[in-house]
Amino acid sequence: MKIIVDAMGGDNAPQAIVQGALDAPQAPIEGALRAQKDLGVEILLTGRTEDITACLAKLGHQAPPPGMEIVPASQVIDMEDNPARAFKEKPDSSMTVGLNLLKEGKGDAFVSAGSTGALLSAATLMVKRIRGIRRAALAPVVPNATGNMVLIDCGATAECTPEYLLQFAFMGSYYAQRFLGIQNPRVGLLNIGTEPSKGMDLQKAAHALLTQAHEAGRIHFIGNIEGREAISQGVDVLVTDGFTGNIFLKTMEGAASLFTHALKDMLLGSTKTKLAALLLKDSLAGFKKRFDANEVGGTALLGISQPVIKAHGSSNGYAFFNAIRQAKVVAEGDIVGDIAANVDHMSLPRGKKEG
Repeated sequence: MKIIVDAMGGDNAPQAIVQGALDAPQAPIEGALRAQKDLGVEILLTGRTEDITACLAKLGHQAPPPGMEIVPASQVIDMEDNPARAFKEKPDSSMTVGLNLLKEGKGDAFVSAGSTGALLSAATLMVKRIRGIRRAALAPVVPNATGNMVLIDCGATAECTPEYLLQFAFMGSYYAQRFLGIQNPRVGLLNIGTEPSKGMDLQKAAHALLTQAHEAGRIHFIGNIEGREAISQGVDVLVTDGFTGNIFLKTMEGAASLFTHALKDMLLGSTKTKLAALLLKDSLAGFKKRFDANEVGGTALLGISQPVIKAHGSSNGYAFFNAIRQAKVVAEGDIVGDIAANVDHMSLPRGKKEG
């Protein structure tokens, strides 16, 4: 298993990315050897050789350790670059070089913390979508009352058709099965009410298609679900368009941050509460870990013909290690193969009117 890593993408590149590729979480000093042993993967780092080797030296490695290779790339795609044209205007960027390696079969998955828009455009036009998949989707794993759920889409495709949402449901189900280990994952359609008649034309038509897929035994569709219930009662795959999904995700993140800061202020408000916090130290650490995006590592870009993982722009070394782990699981689980083998069941005949 060989994972291609964009060493220059993200706010903390390249040091955090190199750390992620080298470090096992429990062993930052001997990260390279521990990660190679634990994950059993080879690493291809794309980026400026001098920057990467300087970071490796800071981490105590004068040269890439066995199983790690640097693939030179002289350019970097910045957040200011036009996302639709960046990979063409910067053909020797770390992202473009990495995706070319993936396209050529020189690696099994690609991980980048660079521009989301640029990665989506480049992956779609260079690596290509799976035949029959209309649009790719970003599928982050987010916490809810029953554990974790796959949110699909959260920003890749803002304007959707009912067929897109049908395909998102299938792709999210396969991802939940392989990555989260959930058999027969429950699929919910994000809506303003639970009745089939709720929502706009998009949601109504998508509900009908998802119901048909459920009745055919293809997915486990439980119906419409409101945002509150998706979090408090639990669903395994939450399907929505990218515009709504992005707002849902950002609202979740903001609410979690607000709650965490309020809890911290309360626990540090007096000597009594500080003592209580000390007694709850381990429980609070577990609570924090439960909502820490670094534990997942990244967001899968589903629908692309090879595994692509988008790490958060602010990823530290630990988050990037988990993104590499995630890429390994996605590649080994052959989620791309699952999707490709079932495209006919999630596609409408061309010319058939949706809804």
